[in-house]
Amino acid sequence: MICLLICAAAVSCNGRKDPETPGYIVQVSMGEWDEQFYPTEDIIARIDEVCSIIPLEKVLVGWVTDPEPYRQIGEYLHGKGIQMLLYLPVFAETEGAFENIPAVDIWGEAPTRYIIPGGGGFKFNCPTVQSNIDNLIGFYEEHLADVDFDGVFLDRIRTQSFVCGINGVLGCGCDNCAALFEAEGVNLDDVRRAYEAKGDKFFSVTSYDPKTGFTFEDETARAFFEAKCRIVSTSVAKVCDYFHNRGMIVGLDLFAPILAQFVGQDYGILAEHCDFIKPMLYRKTWAPAGIGFDYDLLRQSAPGADGYPELTLDVEFLREQLRAMEDLPCQKYPGIEIVYDEKIVPTTPEYIIESLNTVLEFGYEGAVVSWNIMQVPKDHIRCLADVSAQPSRHSTGSK
Repeated sequence: MICLLICAAAVSCNGRKDPETPGYIVQVSMGEWDEQFYPTEDIIARIDEVCSIIPLEKVLVGWVTDPEPYRQIGEYLHGKGIQMLLYLPVFAETEGAFENIPAVDIWGEAPTRYIIPGGGGFKFNCPTVQSNIDNLIGFYEEHLADVDFDGVFLDRIRTQSFVCGINGVLGCGCDNCAALFEAEGVNLDDVRRAYEAKGDKFFSVTSYDPKTGFTFEDETARAFFEAKCRIVSTSVAKVCDYFHNRGMIVGLDLFAPILAQFVGQDYGILAEHCDFIKPMLYRKTWAPAGIGFDYDLLRQSAPGADGYPELTLDVEFLREQLRAMEDLPCQKYPGIEIVYDEKIVPTTPEYIIESLNTVLEFGYEGAVVSWNIMQVPKDHIRCLADVSAQPSRHSTGSK
């Protein structure tokens, strides 16, 4: 059945051909390690439906342990000139695959496990301890290294956000991370004392620049978050370098620029170690990585902090976030959510078209239509045909 479907699909759609035309990337969340949620033939059929509408360049597929579904999907994709990247979580949602050492806050306590609305949840692991990185690589080498992936797409490459208060953001505070902070000139005992003395005011800021982030009023807070970004991003760079050394493309899932510094993502460092980034520019998502969701939690977690502007998540805000990444030395495929949930992701075809048209103004390499394509409503797929004619990637955009 799968062979017949692959042959039929070869007739119905083609991957992106013109290198001057921005391409699209889709994500497929097949399951959770030992459990595959969708039959492989259904996954291929959905991808085929999408690539009959838009120029599909890459598909991010994960995460199950069994290599066979990847091989079957890869045979179809490569027959169409579409790249297949392993969609791989790094510092969270790996409990079902291998052992991890969990992250702790600066008081040595594990932050509360975040529960996803509607069920499920995840906790974050230490982003620097070598055994966590070794176990990730060991899992890949044992189970998936023989699959013909063109690359890897790394997810969960951060610390926890404000989803459970300030504890996940003020970390990791394990001995290994504390030593790395010390090497950066930051003593975590000083950070604890500064926070305990100032409370919410520890998070007060004096200004915001989309390219450099917030400027903290407190010098200890400033030093902590700058060091945290360098430490976490340098650790992610090690994983990137491993896969690059295997000759693989590396893509990265990133928080929007306005939120990245709180979770340890330094765009500058990361851009030097990857081929492309996918900043999650989710304006309609009320779950982790949704801009309004996480920004509201920041304000709720430190209500006494000063200097944070009110956000209007309109097209001009989207353009501001897109400008923030224009000078980075890597490819950019901003992520726009096209899934739908009445409460969590109340997107519409109009929102999707507006967002993608705005992304295409900037002449970047393309866009990721997020997140799990298997859960996207049919009308949200069909509306992709109504996105404006795609400009040459040499376009300068609305600067």
